[in-house]
Amino acid sequence: MHRNRLATVALTALAPVSWGSTYFVTTQFLPADRPLFTGMMRALPAGLALLALTRRLPRGDWWWKAVVLGALNIGAFFPLLFLSAYRLPGGMAAVIGSVGPLWVTGLAALFLGERPTLRTLLTGIAAALGVSLVVLKAAGSFDAIGVIAALGSSASMSAGTVFTKRWGRPEGAGPLVLTGWQLTAGGLLIAPVALFVEGAPPALDGRNIAGYVYLALVNTAVAYWLWFRGIGRMTATSVTFLGPLSPLTAAVIGWAALGQALAPVQLLGMAIAFGATLAGQIGAGPSGTRPSGTRPSGTGPSSATGSARSVEELKPFSSAEGNAAELSMDVIGVAVQR
Repeated sequence: MHRNRLATVALTALAPVSWGSTYFVTTQFLPADRPLFTGMMRALPAGLALLALTRRLPRGDWWWKAVVLGALNIGAFFPLLFLSAYRLPGGMAAVIGSVGPLWVTGLAALFLGERPTLRTLLTGIAAALGVSLVVLKAAGSFDAIGVIAALGSSASMSAGTVFTKRWGRPEGAGPLVLTGWQLTAGGLLIAPVALFVEGAPPALDGRNIAGYVYLALVNTAVAYWLWFRGIGRMTATSVTFLGPLSPLTAAVIGWAALGQALAPVQLLGMAIAFGATLAGQIGAGPSGTRPSGTRPSGTGPSSATGSARSVEELKPFSSAEGNAAELSMDVIGVAVQR
């Protein structure tokens, strides 16, 4: 695997690894029974902070694109995810959500011209199997609403990944700008739902505030920046195969910090899921983000070959310096604009 691509995959993988800490932080630091408020606090403060930092608003059709992407990746995804987690037993929600790579494989074939292969399909099935062995416990009563919510959250995030890839970014806008737009749009969509369903915000102590600061900055702002950055440099399918790292991280944190035992079958599941994650990266070449004004003329892979590419995509960079410094370059660009 090329050094540049290996560094890109490693940095992108930090996003689902960070998301794997959400359960620990939520249960140990945050108020109980406030999933929608927590979703809003993850997205909206982080989005507003990035808007203040980048000082760039959408223009033209990017107003509605930012709302659509914010709804898919944040505004719909968070509530559906929390609803499924509350209504389904054990880790069933995580198991259903682990079919994300299969969702993306189908959507990428329709909208990006990424042809699905037998290896991709088998790898997606293996990832779901591995996650199920790690998190699925004794089955409880079947809850249709919970299952639909879990499928909906997985489909929403998968569609958001594919359309983030398809639409790219506006000329001159980096991943940090796009992240701020989506988090703000998603948080604003969640806010009225949280107020209607859960009522007024709860009183917060220092521990709660520390948890929300971590979720907003590390778990959301930085993690989604890395995720959207990865979507711009990798194929949509290879990005989504990093998703199983989230429940695997949650299981490891539960073992290390909460004393939750890991049975041999769970260790086997972790090995299978991690192997599927690695297999999802093998043979997948880099795929740069197109400027928003260019689209493939057809749906086949060859149709995108002649599309114009952004300067950022063609710019050479070293794997160590270019990847590690991109966030600081975004900040420097903001300072120059000021």
